[in-house]
Amino acid sequence: MGLQIAIRRSGDVDILDLQGRATIGPTNDSLSTNIRKLIDGGSQNILLNLEGVTQFDSSSISTVVRAFVSLRNRHGHLKLLRPRGNVKMVLEMLRLLNIIPHFEDEPSALASFQSRKASSS
Repeated sequence: MGLQIAIRRSGDVDILDLQGRATIGPTNDSLSTNIRKLIDGGSQNILLNLEGVTQFDSSSISTVVRAFVSLRNRHGHLKLLRPRGNVKMVLEMLRLLNIIPHFEDEPSALASFQSRKASSS
């Protein structure tokens, strides 16, 4: 199974619900294109829901890191939701979970975007 991406919005946060394998080739290209469209369209807050991701390779990790840096440079934020299994293990091994904020539940993740907004006002 490839990667399925559903995009929804909650307040000023764009949420990408990912299902399947995010690996080099068309699946990573789709992930990259969807994230880039959001950023180019002015999105400042992106939450990647990784709960349904079964495989995440180096190309997809690079896509996420590029998006994180791009948003940070624009004073935006990228956060991760529910990394599981091997995906979480890889992110931990690379110490990315020490850099990119991650959450186990969506309400907490969404609230974190609002608390950042309030503290920067």
